Amino acid sequence: MKVTNARRSEKKPFAGPLFTGPDVTVQDLLPESGEFDVKVVNFGKGVRNRFRTHDCEQVLVVTSGKGLVATEGEQRAVTAGDVVLFAAGEKHWHGASEGSAFSHIHISKKNIGCHIVE
Repeated sequence: MKVTNARRSEKKPFAGPLFTGPDVTVQDLLPESGEFDVKVVNFGKGVRNRFRTHDCEQVLVVTSGKGLVATEGEQRAVTAGDVVLFAAGEKHWHGASEGSAFSHIHISKKNIGCHIVE
């Protein structure tokens, strides 16, 4: 058994071409898991990621702030407590709304492909 706590997990900068701005950090909650990728992702105000797809389903559990989640056909506002499921291969993006920082827990299979399609 493994018990972890997000408040004790180190926040590391997580910038790159996937994001629209540099104000993103990540906290790896279960680095020793062989099957699951479980991370807290923290976005600064207005920062989001670009349209992309994953090779498997992706679950987001919104933990704080106000954010947006979108597919090609729909965009929705989300807040703490909302749970989002993106299907494998579904073109999507998510991130912070203009006036709020935004955090979520990301859950997916480990070592999946992430394909930027924007």
